[in-house]
Formats: sequence, C-alpha cells, structure tokens
Amino acid sequence: MASKLLRAVILGPPGSGKGTVCQRIADSFGLQHLSSGHFLRENIRTDTELGILAKQYIQQGLLIPDHVITRLMMMELESRRVQPWLLDGFPRTLTQAEALDKICQPDLVISLNIPFETLKDRLSRRWIHPPSGRVYNMEFNPPQVQGIDDITGEPLIQQEDDKPEAVAAKLRQYKEVAKPVIELYKTRGILHSFSGTETNKIWPYVYSLFSNKMASIGVKKA
Repeated sequence: MASKLLRAVILGPPGSGKGTVCQRIADSFGLQHLSSGHFLRENIRTDTELGILAKQYIQQGLLIPDHVITRLMMMELESRRVQPWLLDGFPRTLTQAEALDKICQPDLVISLNIPFETLKDRLSRRWIHPPSGRVYNMEFNPPQVQGIDDITGEPLIQQEDDKPEAVAAKLRQYKEVAKPVIELYKTRGILHSFSGTETNKIWPYVYSLFSNKMASIGVKKA
C-alpha cells in the first residue's frame, strides 16, 4: 500500500469509462476507489437515514440534492483520512468541490473528454444490474448470457436515461454542472485532461501520469 497519501479525483460524463479507469488505477497503484454511486446504493440497501432520504427523491423521479450526496461522501471521507483514495462521481458540482476542500484538497484531477457520438453509442449499448450497479456494454463487455447478470443470474435493464433520446440532454446537463468544477481544478494546476474514443488507448497516458506523480512524492506502487 502507498506509504504517503495520494488523493485523486476523476471527472467525466456518463459513458466516459470512469469506472473502468478507476478500477485500473486502484489495481495498479493501491488507491481506494470511492464511488459515490456505490455508497449511495449501499445506504439505500441498508436503509440508513441518508439512504431513506435518497430513496424518496428517486421514487419521485427527482435528482438527489447536493446536500444529501455531500453528507454521504463527507462521512465516507472522514473515515478515510489516513488512506490514499480515488474519487469517482464526486465532486460533481462546485458546491461539492468546496465541501471536499474542507476535508482534503485533491493532489490530482483527471478529466475524460470523450466525443459525443462515442458517448451516445456506449450509453445506448449499456445495460445495468440495478442492485449491484454492475454495468455491461453489449459491444466490449457483454454478459455471458444476454440480458442476465453474470454473478446473480438476475435480469439486466436499460435505464430510460441511457436510451439515445435522453443521452444528449444528460450530456448537456453534465457539461453545465461540471464546467466550474473543471475550471476550479484547472486554476489550481492539478487538472489533467485526456481525450479519445477508446479507454484502452487513453489508459497508458493515465498510467504514466500516476506513475510520475507517485514517484515525485516518494510513493511506491502497490
């Protein structure tokens, strides 16, 4: 495990491959992959106070407010003050980024810039196992049996907002909300943007960035 603490954030729209990149970083460098979506699902599953609150918004078809996600992530981060981590799905807004600063300022922020047509294609082929959050892509990561989760045997669904007609609106919304967050980290000189259409081609550059950063602060690879 890393001897010094590296804290990183990954930003990117839905379908950008954030989850895949995060898992590779976690496996290669020993950072804990902290996904806001995972923590949210766990809190809903176990009926915590925040989970019950989040479920009420979801059932009404509403977005979960900033303050709910922020409280959830602050609790998780407070318990990991002495651990290196990689944040996925947080911060998504400037308010969340400011809340994160109160606990810890990230050392490194990655922004994935993927062309709209690529995102549209990926999302239209994306199927999800809702209880676990496992994501399948019918082109490059299909389930072993069509429409069935590999681990539980339960059915997969395609979310309404992954259907092509909803993707454009979702991406517009992401850009509007993420722009000030990206600008904040760019101003601090810690933002690194990667563009491309294939995660496997972007990955070597991300790997090199993390390798160099960890070497510069005297951290050995996991």
